[in-house]
Amino acid sequence: MDEEAGPLVRPYALTGGRARVSGAKLDLITMVTATSAPRDVPAVGPEQRRILELARYGASVADIASDIDLPLGVVRVLIGDLHDLGLVDVRAPGTVAPLPSERILKEVINGLRAL
Repeated sequence: MDEEAGPLVRPYALTGGRARVSGAKLDLITMVTATSAPRDVPAVGPEQRRILELARYGASVADIASDIDLPLGVVRVLIGDLHDLGLVDVRAPGTVAPLPSERILKEVINGLRAL
């Protein structure tokens, strides 16, 4: 280990050499919510326990990676493992409603003017 370089093997060791998530698709903005309290979970590592703490009230994958200061790929694999164990729920963020058409906006403006 080089003091200036920091941990050189750690991310590889945390994921067991895996670089891909096995189950759910995890984008940066995917929301992660813990299904149980971290203290109720048997035999998970400290990084996964920290993920469960951060996801208690819901957090995005990007927020979690930023807060625990690990590479995004590693965090995605760890979240995927927690999801496979049923300890977190993952969901895509809500879709944004399409913008109204110009015709509808003009009708609203005309209706307001008529008042």
